Amino acid sequence: MAKLISKTYGDALFELAVEQDKADVLLEEVEQLRKVLSENEEFGKLMNHPKIIKEEKIQIAKNVFEGRISGELLGFLTIIISKDRYRDIDAILAYFTARVKKYKGIGAATVTTAVPLREEQCKKIEQKLLDTTEYKKMEIRYELDESLIGGMVIRIGDRVVDSSIRTKLSKLQKELLKVQL
Repeated sequence: MAKLISKTYGDALFELAVEQDKADVLLEEVEQLRKVLSENEEFGKLMNHPKIIKEEKIQIAKNVFEGRISGELLGFLTIIISKDRYRDIDAILAYFTARVKKYKGIGAATVTTAVPLREEQCKKIEQKLLDTTEYKKMEIRYELDESLIGGMVIRIGDRVVDSSIRTKLSKLQKELLKVQL
């Protein structure tokens, strides 16, 4: 159910963004809004409080965000509040963000290595990912995991490419255990 809600509202905001040619602007605003909302849990508790009526919640949201976010996003936020969907706000905004990035050809990847990479290595990895995917741009998050020993693990969505030494040793160990003398 939550997935349907995030898709329905996220699609509505996406269509508005494309219609008004504001996909880039709204994407940036939504990412900032998500950050602000995640850092201020008390605001979320207030917006989800059952004893505060919708009109008060809408007025609070307007007082907090008017002049700080676009009229389109503020209007969208008031609709979310008036429809009692604030508890799903993060999922809705995450869906919108993913939808805009897909529309613009922006891919997201996580690259995990055993040691920190140099800048030129990062650039080569980014270029290789652009060459082997349909994306026009990549947002790459680099992580360290010393247990990999060497090599790297690349995750793009639900796809994983694991060329770590840890995995290769594990496969070799399994093969050796199969061998009977």
